[in-house]
Amino acid sequence: MIDVNDLRKGVTFELDGNLFRVLEYSHNKPGRGNATIRIKARNLLTGATIEKTFNSGTVVQDVRLDFHNAQYLYNDGEVYYFMDIETFEQYPIRRDVIEDVVGFLKEEMQVKLTFYKNEAIDIELPTSVDLKVVEAQAAVRGDTATGVTKRVVLETGAEVEVPMFVNQGDVIRVDTRTGEYVTRVTK
Repeated sequence: MIDVNDLRKGVTFELDGNLFRVLEYSHNKPGRGNATIRIKARNLLTGATIEKTFNSGTVVQDVRLDFHNAQYLYNDGEVYYFMDIETFEQYPIRRDVIEDVVGFLKEEMQVKLTFYKNEAIDIELPTSVDLKVVEAQAAVRGDTATGVTKRVVLETGAEVEVPMFVNQGDVIRVDTRTGEYVTRVTK
């Protein structure tokens, strides 16, 4: 069992027979009374997102997860397929379960698969990925003041805010945890 005070972003737990991963966490302590813990979590089996409030001191079921290194192979629109690097077994994961990271998946990318009861339920991407810019507006003279950004489309279809000097054809590094531009990559 795990105390709800220990729930943080990324922690996985079981509640009412469902498996959840915490997306957001906040601890609220009013002037009087018990503290409350408010979380936003994704059901790893269905992909649904819930918001739940717990009273301080409540416990939830901790779960045992296994992790395997895998390679992203392809998708058919609704299901994404990954291959275990050691056993070469293929594992499907539905798009709705990994919706928040599909914009950063490139074919042949190395990821970490999360398993629960021998079933692949989630993936963990590298901290950052290098992706090519396929659509970008040209910078206009005079728009070069500090902090000016524009929206670009990456080779995976994801959209990211970048500085004005990034052009179509450039390769940029994106933080997969936040979805933010890190730097332009020279290759």
